[in-house]
Amino acid sequence: MPDGGCNIAYAALDRHAHGPMASHTALRFVTADGWDGDLATRDLSYAELARLARCFTNVLRELGVGKGDRVFTMMSRCPELYVTIMGALRNGSVVSPLFSAFGPEPIATRLSLGEAEVLVTTRAHYVRKVAKVRDQLPSLKHVLLIDDGAADGDEPGTLGFWRCMAAASDEAPITHTTPDDPALLHFTSGTTGTPKGALHVHGAVTMHYVTGLYALDLHADDIYWCTADPGWVTGMSYGVIAPLLHGVTSIVDEADFDAERWYRILASQGVTVWYTAPTAIRMLIKAGPELASQFRFPSLRFVASVGEPLNAEAVWWGKRVLGLPIHDNWWQTETGGIMIANTPAFDIKPGSMGRPLPGVTACVVRRHDDGTVSVIDEPDIEGELALTPGWPSMFRTYLHAEERYRNSFADGLYLTGDLVKRDADGYFWFVGRADDVIKSAGHLIGPFEVENALTDHPAVAEAAVIGVPDPTVGEVVKAFVALKDGYPADDDTMRSLMAHARKRLGAAVAPKVIEFTDSLPHTRSGKIMRRLLKARELGLPEGDTSTMETTGTMETAS
Repeated sequence: MPDGGCNIAYAALDRHAHGPMASHTALRFVTADGWDGDLATRDLSYAELARLARCFTNVLRELGVGKGDRVFTMMSRCPELYVTIMGALRNGSVVSPLFSAFGPEPIATRLSLGEAEVLVTTRAHYVRKVAKVRDQLPSLKHVLLIDDGAADGDEPGTLGFWRCMAAASDEAPITHTTPDDPALLHFTSGTTGTPKGALHVHGAVTMHYVTGLYALDLHADDIYWCTADPGWVTGMSYGVIAPLLHGVTSIVDEADFDAERWYRILASQGVTVWYTAPTAIRMLIKAGPELASQFRFPSLRFVASVGEPLNAEAVWWGKRVLGLPIHDNWWQTETGGIMIANTPAFDIKPGSMGRPLPGVTACVVRRHDDGTVSVIDEPDIEGELALTPGWPSMFRTYLHAEERYRNSFADGLYLTGDLVKRDADGYFWFVGRADDVIKSAGHLIGPFEVENALTDHPAVAEAAVIGVPDPTVGEVVKAFVALKDGYPADDDTMRSLMAHARKRLGAAVAPKVIEFTDSLPHTRSGKIMRRLLKARELGLPEGDTSTMETTGTMETAS
């Protein structure tokens, strides 16, 4: 920045908009409607995106929203999303993206925890998920609806996004921010309690740039497609920020997954670098080789994947179908950027996470009962992945949960909660999670949120949730439910529970399978032993059961 500060939006947008990249296409939207095999697109240049971002900066200032205030987004991959993100960052406000497929309860929880002051969303999302609980969100002062023709007060207590934009000047000096000023708030689920709000700073932009270069090999002449939704950290870091930093043209698909559509986008748009997820790759594999054989991808030069471990079969499927192997990499919401990767410069070991990027120090550790850890120097020994703190995109706290933040560190190391092995060549191999967080289709789902929603059903006495392996999405959410006396364990109750969970949580988070049980296994202190449930479900050793109070008997309703 000219004044010596650091601001993500300046680095990603302003500096391009006033230079030779001004007329270059920043975002190419592949529209969702009217698709009949041909792809309709609309482009937004760096200069035009910057102009709209400046207008939104002024919209926030007119509303009295300033530096450090929280601006939440809840919408699909539409132009308004990118305008909001960049305009808010220019204003020094903290941006928190919400996954639009979440149900009312996860949305309300995050708005409340994050002390949202502004929400930019659609009329449908607002009416279905926010309006009824608006009086429970005292911090939420402004809701802007992006729908065409939306006017102030169309829905009580809302403003029309485009009406506000039309009245705003496109001259807006950028707010001074430093590398340590908060910029992004990402929520990640935990095994117990409320979701964790990981706070990131403007200095993370350094990591976004470097990893975009070394892990994804981005260059200004690339046509780049990150398929992750910006409601998740991957979609923000590598679907919004990193490509803009490198001046590339990003493909933004506004529609849901469709195998033929995705192949057609890769081919017709001349995508050169593709960043996607194992779930999507498995769904393309499932669609069959006949569909893939109809397309050619001569421009594609690099493919990467993130979200969950990528098996060796998927790596080599990429070689057969796309002409390129798929490079897996690893990082977390808390790390803010890619930490370990199979980069273009490394030989791929199919099934491996890769090796730490330059500047990242990773090791395998063993936790001890006294809270300390010891580093495992020998190769091929299972332990917890740990990182030496200090990389630019490291989260700075868990919002309102400083103790949870401190507990993520021990002996000068950040403890990731992921179990890994490191081989003799320095490649890391994922083993599993050290906790109970469920990873489904790239989404992190906290068991507690699902259990809490289920137990609010009048028929449910108690519920426990685990992840069950699934060949397509990685894991599906399975719930074990103990019913109250007088409620039958039958199909009608099952359907009622499923509908209740979907309404409360949304289809992406709600259980896909429910099994009725007489009782659930607990520790003597009353904690549900999800570990034991999972071991029984998968036919694994039950391990130490000395702390158990009762084991319960599993019975399937149908």
